[in-house]
Amino acid sequence: MDFNGHKPIYLQIYDHVCERILSGEIRSGDRVVSVRELGVELGVNPNTVMRAFERLQMKEIIATKRGIGFYVCEDAKEKILLEQKKEFMENEVPEFLKKMELYGIKIEDIIKLKDKS
Repeated sequence: MDFNGHKPIYLQIYDHVCERILSGEIRSGDRVVSVRELGVELGVNPNTVMRAFERLQMKEIIATKRGIGFYVCEDAKEKILLEQKKEFMENEVPEFLKKMELYGIKIEDIIKLKDKS
């Protein structure tokens, strides 16, 4: 995982775990690697990973089973999708629409582009 300077590392780790859940790499009920293991894997301080895990717990994407570790919640994928759709619609779509208007791009151009792919 390559980190960029535009976003705090703990949020990038949060996004990384969410992407793994959305892609199906990690499924509902699966055990998530430990804070220490992920810290070593990513080359970051375990406290940074713990901060990401605390956010995941707060959003009810993962939960702890005492003495065993972190597990993916049953409806984690749905929660992630709702959150990311909302963020996309509020932050990225308005900017996209603004650029479409500025560049004179019509919705038909977008549909044609989609049909080609």
